Amino acid sequence: MGVIPHLPPLWRESRVAFEAAQLLRSPVWRGEGVEPGEGRGVVLVPGFLAGDGTLATMAKWLRANGYWTTRAGIRANVGCSEDACRRIEERLEALHARTGGPVAIVGQSRGGVLARVVAARRPELVSGIVTLGAPTIGMLRVHPLVLLQVGVVGALGTGRVPGLFRMSCLRGACCAPFRTDLADRFPAGVRYVCVYSRSDGIVDWRACIDGAADELVEIRASHCGMAVSQGAYEAVARALAAFADDGPTPLARAA
Repeated sequence: MGVIPHLPPLWRESRVAFEAAQLLRSPVWRGEGVEPGEGRGVVLVPGFLAGDGTLATMAKWLRANGYWTTRAGIRANVGCSEDACRRIEERLEALHARTGGPVAIVGQSRGGVLARVVAARRPELVSGIVTLGAPTIGMLRVHPLVLLQVGVVGALGTGRVPGLFRMSCLRGACCAPFRTDLADRFPAGVRYVCVYSRSDGIVDWRACIDGAADELVEIRASHCGMAVSQGAYEAVARALAAFADDGPTPLARAA
């Protein structure tokens, strides 16, 4: 008898507005217990089908607590993985030069998968990464409706619609280096915190449990809600503080 595949509870994604309201009433949103960023850099990478704007609330919170944030330059995360990594690397290099110190990367969902690869390729620039509901050990272990969307995007990209990944990005030679680096060992000098939720309505939470991570943090949140979840923000705050303890202090952020 075959094993029944895990089916994420998609209905939980209807809780995002409630999670956002909870965040705005929480101590962590007010900066209580959050270590000041002192100008340290953070690159924020959105998830599949999402753009930089989906992490605008987190960016605002980080800046209010003294971090220097930059977007990944992604309008909708549906492009070739190799192209996306190159774009993130460029943002990483620029922020590293501006702050004078190693930069953290916070990636949600597919953004966390990209963050893992970029950190493996450029460890000299990265203090650590935080992945939020990122299926780093099984990119396609998602709800069937989301998998259908992946197939549609891949088909359109294969049909030469610009800006979309192709089916060859998933299995072919085009993104073979990306898949190799994703499966490879994570650099020892870079911290890695994996945040996941068993109530994730899109990604099979077990696909997020990366054995290479320094710390696995379980929270209660929907998948999309991790961008506005109190538990996620608390985990990010703790992780960024730990990254700072492991590296030199960057230049102070300009007022």
